[in-house]
Amino acid sequence: MSGCLCLPCCYKKPSAPGGENTTPPAAAIDSSSSSLLQKPTYHPPPPPPSNKMDAAVERLKTGFEKFKTEVYDKKPDFFEPLKAGQAPKYMVFACADSRVCPSAIEYAVCALKVEVIVVIGHSRCGGIKALLSLKDGADDSFHFVEDWVRIGFPAKKKVQTECASMPFDDQCTVLEKEAVNVSLQNLLTYPFVKEGVSNGTLKLVGGHYDFVSGKFETWEQ
Repeated sequence: MSGCLCLPCCYKKPSAPGGENTTPPAAAIDSSSSSLLQKPTYHPPPPPPSNKMDAAVERLKTGFEKFKTEVYDKKPDFFEPLKAGQAPKYMVFACADSRVCPSAIEYAVCALKVEVIVVIGHSRCGGIKALLSLKDGADDSFHFVEDWVRIGFPAKKKVQTECASMPFDDQCTVLEKEAVNVSLQNLLTYPFVKEGVSNGTLKLVGGHYDFVSGKFETWEQ
């Protein structure tokens, strides 16, 4: 499913109780990668991919090798700072970030001190279409998926009430944005998020990417 999941990405908070290695990273990776890429002499190379899964794995391998030779090896100074750690300013929830663990949010806010949490929905979202198509009281055909989508029910009810005269596709577009607002509200149920927003150290931002028109819209919670 190409599901949103900005809509279910953010749940409400439950109410229940040796020596230092001095080898430069670029040189180390170059050395280890070169040795890994050398074909062994004691047996023949593996046969070509025999099915789609093998082809997908081979594509990942080829893509990395291309990145290594065409990007990484040519710009070592660009990647050098990565060894010093990270200090991200943004935490982003996008499509399919459906079951983001609360501990990941807590770590980003309390330990990494991110300044902005962005929740992004998008056009033609399969998850939103499923939500709007889901009948109240209907039997669940995909038990976990249905639970995942049901988080957006408040947004669905709002859209069906306020936009009843709109065509289905237009209602989906409105719901894509309202589902983002549900996630933003759910984020505020976490004390460390609410505290950060209250004292001005954290900002919640909603976003919607329309890949049909090429528009990207943002708004603050």
